[in-house]
Amino acid sequence: MEGFKARFRLAAIVVLSIGIALVAIYDLLKPISNGCAMTYMYPTYIPISATESLSSSKYGLYLYHEGWKKIDFNEHLKQLSGVPILFIPGNGGSYKQYTRRLDWFAVDLEGEHSAMDGQILEEHTEYVVYAIHRILDQYKESQNARVKEGAVESGSLPNSVILVGHSMGGFVARAAVVHPNLRKSAIETVLTLSTPHQSPPVALQPSLGHYYEYINKEWRKGYEVQTSRTGAHSSNHQLSQVIVVSISGGGNDYQVRSKLESVDGIVPSTHGFMISSMGMKNVWLSMEHQVILWCNQLVVQVSLLLSNLPSFYIVNGYDLLTDFQVSHTLLRLVDPETGHPISGARKRLAILTKMLHSGMPGSLSRQSHLLQQSPHLPLQKERKFADHLLGPPGSRKKTITACPSKLHWSDEGLERDLYIKTPTVTILAMDGRRRWLDIKELGSNGRNTFVLVTNLLPCYGVRLHLWPEKGTSPSDLPLSKRVIEVTSKIAQISSGPAPRQIEPGSQTEQPPPSAVFWLDAKDMHGFRFLTISVAPSPTVSGRPPPAASMAVGQFFNPEEGRKEFSPLSLLLSMYSQKDIFIKEDHPIAMNITFSISLGLLPATVSLETTGCGIKKSGLPVEEAGDMDSGRLCKLRCFPPVALAWDATSGVHIFPNLYSHTIEVDSSPALWSSAEGSEQTNVLLLVDPHCSYKTSAAVSLTASGRRFMLLYASQIIGFAFAVVFFALMRQANAWELDLPVPSLLSAVESNLRMPLPFLLLAISPLLIALFYSCLSPKPLPSVIGFFVVSIICYLLANGIIIILTLTTQIISHVVARVHVMRVINANPSLAMSLLAIALVCFVHPALGLLILLFSHVLCCHNALCRSSKSNNDENEEGLPVDENSSGTPDSARSYGETQLEIFHHRHGLLILHLLSLLMFLPSLVAWLERLSMGHNFPWLLDSALCMGVVLHGICGSKPEFNVFFQIPGMRGYEIRQGLVYLLAGYCCYLSGLDLAPYKAFYAMAAIGIVSFVFRIIERRNQPYYSNRKHSHRH
Repeated sequence: MEGFKARFRLAAIVVLSIGIALVAIYDLLKPISNGCAMTYMYPTYIPISATESLSSSKYGLYLYHEGWKKIDFNEHLKQLSGVPILFIPGNGGSYKQYTRRLDWFAVDLEGEHSAMDGQILEEHTEYVVYAIHRILDQYKESQNARVKEGAVESGSLPNSVILVGHSMGGFVARAAVVHPNLRKSAIETVLTLSTPHQSPPVALQPSLGHYYEYINKEWRKGYEVQTSRTGAHSSNHQLSQVIVVSISGGGNDYQVRSKLESVDGIVPSTHGFMISSMGMKNVWLSMEHQVILWCNQLVVQVSLLLSNLPSFYIVNGYDLLTDFQVSHTLLRLVDPETGHPISGARKRLAILTKMLHSGMPGSLSRQSHLLQQSPHLPLQKERKFADHLLGPPGSRKKTITACPSKLHWSDEGLERDLYIKTPTVTILAMDGRRRWLDIKELGSNGRNTFVLVTNLLPCYGVRLHLWPEKGTSPSDLPLSKRVIEVTSKIAQISSGPAPRQIEPGSQTEQPPPSAVFWLDAKDMHGFRFLTISVAPSPTVSGRPPPAASMAVGQFFNPEEGRKEFSPLSLLLSMYSQKDIFIKEDHPIAMNITFSISLGLLPATVSLETTGCGIKKSGLPVEEAGDMDSGRLCKLRCFPPVALAWDATSGVHIFPNLYSHTIEVDSSPALWSSAEGSEQTNVLLLVDPHCSYKTSAAVSLTASGRRFMLLYASQIIGFAFAVVFFALMRQANAWELDLPVPSLLSAVESNLRMPLPFLLLAISPLLIALFYSCLSPKPLPSVIGFFVVSIICYLLANGIIIILTLTTQIISHVVARVHVMRVINANPSLAMSLLAIALVCFVHPALGLLILLFSHVLCCHNALCRSSKSNNDENEEGLPVDENSSGTPDSARSYGETQLEIFHHRHGLLILHLLSLLMFLPSLVAWLERLSMGHNFPWLLDSALCMGVVLHGICGSKPEFNVFFQIPGMRGYEIRQGLVYLLAGYCCYLSGLDLAPYKAFYAMAAIGIVSFVFRIIERRNQPYYSNRKHSHRH
């Protein structure tokens, strides 16, 4: 490798890789402010004895008791009669991470890292199934004990549980559902927190990836509709009564992305959905992977949810609420007539949806694809008001959920009607008045959408009705023109802290809105008037009046509020921010499109109030001039709110948006990216009375972090492809009697334009797109897919270049100082037997370590001999005996031959070093549990690593070329370079599929083929030969 261009090309890629890595690490190490409140407990853990049928005793089962007083364990178990809950830790979790009628159990899994090893995950599943059966049996034992003492038992025993899992514990929960030894109908509901359902967060181990594929395949089969012999379809499929709800932590969860937490393609929308914690009712927060265990806002909401369901089982659960809170909601949500939990999959899913979902997507579905109804969420008809308004007015019925009938306002207050003559209506106090808005008059000139933002409570503070014509009360109108209350269309949103009121009755800043109401042209079709009724201000003796109230509504044209940040402006905003000016009397809802997804390039959005209509405010000029402009605008303009939508993670709400980095947990530019994920729409709710300067600047550090989190698996898969492509170039050089290039030279040659780069980097992308066109797989955005994939390929090259330089420098240093003395005998056979034995009977990583050590020794030997040969030539002025090279007709020196051997083994060293690194997490988990006993590795891992070892042995010498002449076709041969090219393509595609562990299949296949060819070659079979490298260049 010579020339300035080649060196500059490698240096640029290394600088790019190191720069992105440093920026990402810097942002990952920054502290996260999540706004969660801590949940506290006073736990006591009561051990549950194991049955004789349990073969392993390294795990334990406990019953949780809240309180600090000492209790009799046996007596407490005897009184067991509530609803069972089982907590199971996930990856590295503890059974002490969780919290009468609810009986909480927990399993102690010794803090094992189930995310690192598939065998550990399977063992956890086995024990979870046992724990479920043991808990249900314990209730029967407790009832029998009470009956023996003379107690009268009339209640039924629990016969099913709900699985609630955190992290890998959620996947353990799903694996338990399809376990063949599980009792029938023992599990009907699964609730998971921050659980990767689609694949492991980083798919490194083949057995772990295979176990995921097997479980997900079983779930898909379980929901398949069975067809009888007569051709009729049966709904009684295996999982017909099982529902799944996945709760993600959002963008602050660096360990698991929302895309992996989705249940799309595994669970049909009729039986489950995924929701982000940022879109959950009364939560509105993005949280870290472990914070979701104890975040009180989420704990309260999930506790209210669980109280509506039969019996519970928590996998790596979280700190739930205190006994009183959970028990109170349980008594409220259990069927009062039967005393049994609510049954039926659809009813349970309806409860889960109602308790968790904020209603925001359904309420704002017509704004644009910004806030479309998520396909995961059921009951769309119950939340879509527009569905009730379609059709002629005479056919409509009052089907929208109205306010409670027991809630009555004073008729006297509502008689003082106000008639609004402007498109914008402002409410600054609970004045007990009803405001009439003429839809035909105010909604003309394209203003066919109405939005109201308020901090008043629906039904209790504000009510809205649609009227076909003017009237005094709904009962005065005929049935065909019934007035419809649309208050239920108000969607609650997250709000910032309310301003403090210094003294009763004093002027305060505008409070932030906490609810949004949206009507479009179809919603208002056939109606003439919209009324906004505000309740009178409540007065409580001895207390100050309530904090400031606000409501701002407007008829507007949505097209006037559309703004866009182009890709070029977003990229340039890293150095110079992009500004958009919004004048007064603008639409209340501004739809800003970011052409590049904020999940890939998070942007810091700032809103600065530049004016607030001082001239139109009605204040005297002198007073307006003396008052601070910023203070006056805070009195007049409500704090802006931003709503960002992602097709996977749902709605993200950012209240009090004066300056905030907006980030959505999307996964754009992937091979399996959802449609619409390549861009992000942000809906800004801003006061129409005020003018703003809106700025956006891409956050460089956040972008680096998101890139590494999203595409780490893809880069790992590409790294294997890069090494295979380099080995291909070395093999081709040997076959063509050319000098074998170093691994660094081979990598650099593959980066040259146009032919090598197009063949190795672009061709696999075209194959992937062609496959997407032929399969049901969604077609990604072509431009984004190509750009991101090429960047990932360059980063993979950078990683290999850094590894190559590092190992090469170490090898040269070691060879120079002669640290190691290598024996003359060939240790290949002993090394291979030792590596295979470790792979099969101990751990695959240990066998790969032996293989790696063999490569190091060979590289050291070759480099030492090359250095010694060069020194001898310099001293004597004559070349060393050429016959020692192993090629009698060699025209090159012995030292040059040894250097080529070093280049060849160096390539294998880097390839197998990557393989070892893939198994390091599994090795760490194996070492942690070594004291608890030894288990043999999974057969799949052992078999694949045996193939890797065979590849290292059979391909240890450059002259071991895996090529053969095709029988009957003289002159046509399949060479080793072609095999490496195909293996590189396989690794490239596995990286695009976020499954880098599939590179082991390619390596194992090459190893097996090499081994078979070596055996055939030794038996002197026809059509197979071994090409010598003549060195005559």
